[in-house]
Amino acid sequence: MLDLIIRNANLADGCTGVDIAVENGLISDVAPALDARAHREIDAGGRLVSPPFVDSHFHLDSTLTYGQPRVNESGTLLEGIELWGELKPNLTAENIKARALELCHWAIARGTLAIRSHVDVSDDRLLAVEALLELREEIKPYIDLQLVAFPQDGYLRCPGSAANLEKALDLGVDVVGGIPHFERSMADGSASIKTLCELAAERGLRVDMHCDESDDPQSRHIEMLTFQTQRLGLQDRVTGSHLTSMHSMDNYYVSKLIPLMAEAHMHVVANPLINITLQGRHDTYPKRRGMTRVKELMEAGINVAFGQDALMDPWYSFGSQDMLEVAHMGLHLAQMTGQAQMRQMFEAVTGNAAKVMGLEGYGLEPGCRADMVILQAKDPHDALRLKSARLHVIRRGKVIAETPPVISRLALEDQTIEVDFHFSV
Repeated sequence: MLDLIIRNANLADGCTGVDIAVENGLISDVAPALDARAHREIDAGGRLVSPPFVDSHFHLDSTLTYGQPRVNESGTLLEGIELWGELKPNLTAENIKARALELCHWAIARGTLAIRSHVDVSDDRLLAVEALLELREEIKPYIDLQLVAFPQDGYLRCPGSAANLEKALDLGVDVVGGIPHFERSMADGSASIKTLCELAAERGLRVDMHCDESDDPQSRHIEMLTFQTQRLGLQDRVTGSHLTSMHSMDNYYVSKLIPLMAEAHMHVVANPLINITLQGRHDTYPKRRGMTRVKELMEAGINVAFGQDALMDPWYSFGSQDMLEVAHMGLHLAQMTGQAQMRQMFEAVTGNAAKVMGLEGYGLEPGCRADMVILQAKDPHDALRLKSARLHVIRRGKVIAETPPVISRLALEDQTIEVDFHFSV
């Protein structure tokens, strides 16, 4: 007898009426009307069943610190960095871990079962590294947590960051990070990329750099990151995060840049909620949207994913770890409202994001890990439109979170009407 069968599921690729069988924490079969029995059966009832959501860019060390030491009144990236610098001396490993754990509970409830979190290594105490390495092990049964050694105050600009970053990697942090546009000069930014990519190549690690998070069209560190990826044979292992300056670059330069990025098999992570909030702050009108060129990058065959980035912290005063909210904003900013494009936006917070992290066993094919989410939606369009409730969140074949269907009941004179906002053609 199987451990679990999900009956009558719709899949994101358009398949309907599918059963998903689970045995020993893995998907054993996916087919219509499976002739099998299980200890537990869940009738999806024609609803969408998806692999879990993946947040490919987040900052667990700063999350849930909104208002400490005060609110970011200007709403700018630089004031957020300044506030974080003021807060860091008062942090403790216990506090960082407690906040990060609470956020992980939010993530599970939202069906987000994989997170790549950047962790600040500019603090010589490495408290955040200590806290998040402990959390990574404790939360492993429920969330795949991948950590990036991130020199928030600059790899070359901040004394001690280089040594701290290597120490963080020695302690077990997974990915090499960087922030070239925050170095003191373009030359220093390029030098940091070269050194950090060489470090990743030497250690056999992935790279994920905050890159060109600026409205300056001359901030072109992604070109150097692409070059170093090719030079060092790091294809498929390097991510450029944010890349907001691409929104402001001239089209001729971008027409050369994007093919180079495709050739190097770069990954790109945009953060729609944060990019639209922080960028364009110096503009009057017209105001730039700030998010990188998602549509053009996808059309070139580049793997593009979305991240939440920040949540209730010095940079962003909203959020509930809802990756459908992130994708919903992303499709509006990128103006990707065609049917195929909306499926791409759903992929940006599922399969594409899993590729960024290099997750093994991700998906709904036989042999994949039995991690999935049953949504109160019939297809990806429905899920994105409604930011649908996660009815069941399943990890290794076990239900670890449940939410009742969201239904409003209207009492209108002599009749009661139920409204769930679903639409049928």
